[in-house]
Amino acid sequence: MAEAERIIGTPDIPEAAGAEPEQTDQSAAAGERSDAQGAQDPAGSQGSDSGSEEAAAQAEPSRGKRRIAVLFTVAVLAYALDLISKMIVVAKLEHHEPIEIIGDWLRFEAIRNAGAAFGIGEAFTVIFTVIAAAVIVVIARLARKLYSLPWAIALGLLLGGALGNLTDRIFRAPGVFEGAVVDFIAPKHFAVFNLADSAIVCGGILIVLLSFRGLDPDGTVHKDRGPRTEV
Repeated sequence: MAEAERIIGTPDIPEAAGAEPEQTDQSAAAGERSDAQGAQDPAGSQGSDSGSEEAAAQAEPSRGKRRIAVLFTVAVLAYALDLISKMIVVAKLEHHEPIEIIGDWLRFEAIRNAGAAFGIGEAFTVIFTVIAAAVIVVIARLARKLYSLPWAIALGLLLGGALGNLTDRIFRAPGVFEGAVVDFIAPKHFAVFNLADSAIVCGGILIVLLSFRGLDPDGTVHKDRGPRTEV
């Protein structure tokens, strides 16, 4: 009986032996799947890199829009302050005695100025009007490539001041493009000026400082001997 059972049981041995290749095949298939997943990982990392680049590219226009918004906000504030102050001066101070603010050192005195800032060049009113209009056009063109906050503030001051004095030259007497600018801030031993002149001077000084630092309107910083870097 034992010999018969041994003989009958021998066919089961090849089946048991055949199970090992089947398990080996399953292990190989699992390895192939892991290799395939590993091959997809670099593509996934490349996709994440390209996604970050696309996000940076999308953030760049929004950054430029914010800087343009700052420019026009500063310009509107400078223009509004200048316009309101001139309206008050014309209504309350013109044809009246000057008002002393700090003794003889600073007073408010209404003066009509046909020249440039601080009373310079009264014979060239039309020329200064054209120059102011040209400055406004140049600032509007620079705004398209503006990514620097300090430059946005500086150009906003220039734009607001130029618009303030240009409004006087267009709408005030004696005529269009020949109008006299209203000045009223009179320091001792200095020319009389207005808030528009102050905004123009402050914007110009800020631009000079930014140029010395090597900061461009597009937000890049460059040195005399070195690569350009973006800030």
